[in-house]
Amino acid sequence: MADQVLLCADRDGIRTLTLNRPERRNALDARLWVELADVLRDTKRDGGVRALVLTGAGGAFCSGADIGTGEQIHPRYKLDRLTDVALALHELAVPTVAKVAGIAVGAGWNLALGCDLVVATPESRFCQIFAKRGLSVDLGGSWLLPKIVGLQQAKRLVLLADMIGAEEALGLGLVTWVKAADEIDAFVDDLAARLAAGPPFALAQSKALLNDGANATLREALANEARAQPGNFATTDSGEAYAAFAAKGEPEFTGAWALYESNQE
Repeated sequence: MADQVLLCADRDGIRTLTLNRPERRNALDARLWVELADVLRDTKRDGGVRALVLTGAGGAFCSGADIGTGEQIHPRYKLDRLTDVALALHELAVPTVAKVAGIAVGAGWNLALGCDLVVATPESRFCQIFAKRGLSVDLGGSWLLPKIVGLQQAKRLVLLADMIGAEEALGLGLVTWVKAADEIDAFVDDLAARLAAGPPFALAQSKALLNDGANATLREALANEARAQPGNFATTDSGEAYAAFAAKGEPEFTGAWALYESNQE
């Protein structure tokens, strides 16, 4: 395990990815960028994964890209690795949760922001550190930040590169929940289990609608919703939800195609 830079664990439909370079506060080097992109793409193809948790080992989430490797390749190729990760994470249909303990800096913070939900501890610290390194924002930060906090706050965070705490990040909407260090594991476990128990096709469609809706007009968003909703009725989950409601029970969602099941009868 010591030589594994990315740990992957599956349990009950939940995949947990742990950045595992604690000696570098989980900075992303060439190997970790490639492995992370590969596993995210594999996750997209794995129908057994219903939710994904992304976290870091050793008391830190991620200190950003590892710029101290001395790798002698054109910077554009290095940035291609970042693009692969950002797109693979964004295009996952399943809900994603970033569990942030310790620091999330630069590309590491934008990696967390690329997840659907972010859970931090009171000790967590965040920084768009690029300007302090003579660099411009990357890993999708120029797209993510204005959508979450608005243009002026995004400029403040990026241009000044100030370190902010968990409570300020929560107030800006950059963190979804702040939980005590001794509570965050149980909280994220429960959160991921709730997401994994949801209707997978409907959640995937809602996630896509929300992502697309950020750049759509109201008319376009309504049209997208109208196209998406009939697909939910083609699964068994809608009927299961209504039956469970009538029986005062809890539905068991599978995302199975209702027409397939009817053809098997």
